[in-house]
Amino acid sequence: MKTVDFYFDYSSTNSYFAAFLLPDLCRKRGATVNWFPVHSAALFRVTGFDVMAMTPRKARYLWRDHQRYGEFTRLPFRKPSRFPIKTATALRATLMIPSLVGENPDDYTTAKICDFAQAVMRAYWERDADIADAATISRLAGELGIDREALLAAAGSDDARARLAAATERAIARGVFGVPTFVVGDEMFWGKDRLDFVERLLIGR
Repeated sequence: MKTVDFYFDYSSTNSYFAAFLLPDLCRKRGATVNWFPVHSAALFRVTGFDVMAMTPRKARYLWRDHQRYGEFTRLPFRKPSRFPIKTATALRATLMIPSLVGENPDDYTTAKICDFAQAVMRAYWERDADIADAATISRLAGELGIDREALLAAAGSDDARARLAAATERAIARGVFGVPTFVVGDEMFWGKDRLDFVERLLIGR
C-alpha cells in the first residue's frame, strides 16, 4: 500500500482543506496518510518567508479565494478572528496521540490521529475556536474519547517538544519549505492545488 506523507500546521488555511481532501483521496486510491505536524514558523525562518508580509489588497484576495474554495469543496470554512495563531500545543498533542491510544508512538497513520487533526482543524477554521488555549485542545480530546489530562501532560512534556522539533527538522532536511506539503516516494508536492498530481502518482500515471 502506498503512503502519502502529509506535512501540515493548524495555522495554515490550505492545510485545513488538505486535511479533509487528502484522506478522501487516499481512501479512494488505497493509500494511507502519514500525518506529520510541523512548526511552520520554523520552516519560514529557514526560507525567510514572512506570512504577514503582504499588501492588504493581496490579503483581501486570498481570504476571498479561500472562501470560494470552501464553497467549491463544500467545506464550511470561515475566516477566524485570531490569525495567525500559536499552534505549538496542538501540534505537540497531535504527535502524542498514538502513544496515548496504545499504538506505536511513531505510527502517524492511525485513525485516531486523523480524527484529532481534523477536529482541531474544524474547531479553528470552521468554529473560530481558540486552539492556542489548552482547554480547547483538552475538550476536543475528550470528545474523541482521549484522556484529557493525559494528553495535556504529554503535550507539555520534553518528549513532545523533542518530537515536534525532530519532525520539523526532518521536514526541512527533506526539502519541505511550506505547508501543506505531500510526499509520495521521492516526489514532493506543495499546496492543496497539487492533490491532482498526488492522485496521478498514486494510480501510476
